[in-house]
Amino acid sequence: MRIFVAGIATETNTYAPWPTGLRGFEEGGLFRGDSATKEPGSETDLLVRFWRECAAADGHSLVEGLFAIAQPSGPTLGAVYEGFRDEILADLRRQGPFDIVLLFLHGAMVASGYDDCEGDVIAHVRDAVGPATSIGVELDPHCHLTPLMMAKADAIVLMKEYPHIDYLERAAELYEICAGQRQGRVRPVMAAFDCRMVGFYPTTAGPMVELVQRLRAVEQRPSVLSASIVHGFPWGDVPDAGTKVLVIADGDQALAASTAREIGLELYAARDALLPRFPDIETGLDQAGQTAGLVVVADTADNAGGGAPGDNVALLEAMRRRGLKDAALGSVWDPLAVQACAEAGVGARFQLRLGGKCGPASGLPLDLDVTVRAVRDHHTQAGFGASRVPMGLSVWIEVGGIDVVVNSIRTQTFAPDAFTGLGIELGSKSLVAVKSSWHFQAHFAPIADRIIPLATPGAIQMDFAGIQYRSRRDLNFFPRVADPLRA
Repeated sequence: MRIFVAGIATETNTYAPWPTGLRGFEEGGLFRGDSATKEPGSETDLLVRFWRECAAADGHSLVEGLFAIAQPSGPTLGAVYEGFRDEILADLRRQGPFDIVLLFLHGAMVASGYDDCEGDVIAHVRDAVGPATSIGVELDPHCHLTPLMMAKADAIVLMKEYPHIDYLERAAELYEICAGQRQGRVRPVMAAFDCRMVGFYPTTAGPMVELVQRLRAVEQRPSVLSASIVHGFPWGDVPDAGTKVLVIADGDQALAASTAREIGLELYAARDALLPRFPDIETGLDQAGQTAGLVVVADTADNAGGGAPGDNVALLEAMRRRGLKDAALGSVWDPLAVQACAEAGVGARFQLRLGGKCGPASGLPLDLDVTVRAVRDHHTQAGFGASRVPMGLSVWIEVGGIDVVVNSIRTQTFAPDAFTGLGIELGSKSLVAVKSSWHFQAHFAPIADRIIPLATPGAIQMDFAGIQYRSRRDLNFFPRVADPLRA
């Protein structure tokens, strides 16, 4: 069999202050059949390499098409999206025919003129390859599952974990379903259940641990091929936003629907327990001060991974007011500050205006007396699995007793080497503050004595009932309504 793989992925915060353009994809990762040579070790490289190994082991051939990845921000420019989509279609037609098409998409991408980029891509791919080709799609759980996606794809599989540490396992699951369909071993059919919820569902604690275990148990049942929880992306104002459950069954539509409803009602029953209840900055810092060992606090609302700018320095200011020592914070996205520090050089001391540059969610800047401790041209950090995440030209500045990482390529903080890669040792710290909502947990949990996510000012607020939706079809959802399903 011949297999084609491609993808476009960005998570669109429709409330973000600026659009996503071509440069965002060039920074995040733009590959045209060359991910292994252009950026080895990237998430795309690892994914394509995995699918290539699966195909080779089964005696199939694989063609790598376009992969375009951008850090979350506002809606993508329509011409940029259309260019990527049409490039994938041109590759399909030029290099086809194919038995299987595997697409790595996000699921919450919005572009000018397109509320459902993924559905549009899948529909165009279906038109290009015809009904006989198996189309499989891997999505981020923070997606908007739409009727168009389900109508045009044969199988959709979502990562189960948040942090998304299982994307290769889900890629294997998708590959097996599509290969089985093309070989006549299975006949995948999909069904979804709308939980009428909007929320934030990390899978490292609380009810979500048990719910993910339930997904895995359900998949052991006869004829159930896959089960996924669609977390949804609350900060994407589109018609199909919201939490759902998706199940793929082998030829049994009723089984897929009843299983999706079963899991969906269990998720719904836990809705109140799943609401995030984070302390504010002052309360969280008080809790940190009462804890022995290393405490990691998270600036959840200024997370670049959800489309926030990453330059709000309110948490840093609170740490300074307390006169904290043996502390670190990272990473603040401020290319202008990075350039000034890099030009000044290691050892330079001067006054620097940091942060607060991109819009209302950025808050106010800080005017700081800083010392430049390190400069690195192409700084990176660990990402999902074995992947590496670029941070660009980055600097370590010292602000009193606080070591601060400032980077030029916008990204959330995933791992300790965002700090240690610049020379900041964390073993002697009592407090480390990271700009991330939850992905940081995968790498920081092993070194932290306590983790405290904070309710901080910024673009990613957890007041889901108060989000001002204009495009969402149905405003009858929890927590805006206490019991929307009347279950």
